[in-house]
Amino acid sequence: MSIWGKIIGGAAGFALGGPLGAILGTAAGHVVDKIKNSANGPHIGGHDPRQVAFATGVIVLAAKMAKVDGHVSRDEVNTFKRVFHIPPGEEKNVGRIFDMARSSSDGFEIYARQIATMFRGERALLEGILESLYQIAMADGELHPAEQDFLKKVAHIFGFADIDFDRVHHAFTSTNGPDPYEQLGLARDASDDDLKTAHRKLSRENHPDTLMAKGMPAEFVEQANEKMARINAAWDQIRKERGIR
Repeated sequence: MSIWGKIIGGAAGFALGGPLGAILGTAAGHVVDKIKNSANGPHIGGHDPRQVAFATGVIVLAAKMAKVDGHVSRDEVNTFKRVFHIPPGEEKNVGRIFDMARSSSDGFEIYARQIATMFRGERALLEGILESLYQIAMADGELHPAEQDFLKKVAHIFGFADIDFDRVHHAFTSTNGPDPYEQLGLARDASDDDLKTAHRKLSRENHPDTLMAKGMPAEFVEQANEKMARINAAWDQIRKERGIR
């Protein structure tokens, strides 16, 4: 069963805990007030709670983002369904969580902080969640200023500096394409060796298999592949410009 078929229900909420677990439990008609761990750690129908947290975090933060500009466009809904492979049979459950999060009086910060805590030290995974939100926000072809402000606040809670946020922001909004050096996290005067090292490190950290092993659900692999394509395209452009073999 896909991750979307597992995130709804009391079992998922109990295993996840915190504000994300509470909203899952409430959506399923249960009250979640503690985390139940097995001897080997909590699992939800074969899904690690980190996978559930990743997917639920995208839903909840997307719902909170939808409030800042006052509406959810059809393009955003269709993008969400397409990019994150939500099967028709699970749309109602995902929509229930989305609507509950959007109507909740809780601020987005408590959800973002739980995600930041669960994925502490896993910058590639946290960046993956931020990029998921960017894909949704940009589905209608433009980024509302309130959405950008929201995304920047989420990035700061995740522990990203402004330079890190700008790299993600420009990857989705630059009309001339993202700057290749910025995508590798280095300045234009970086040495060839430093650029090679940065490319190898980013390729290793952002490989879809690596991300899924650490908690990214398989349903997000298309997004992970797009991230790898940007990294490799940046490196290829730099290699050609510098004549690096």
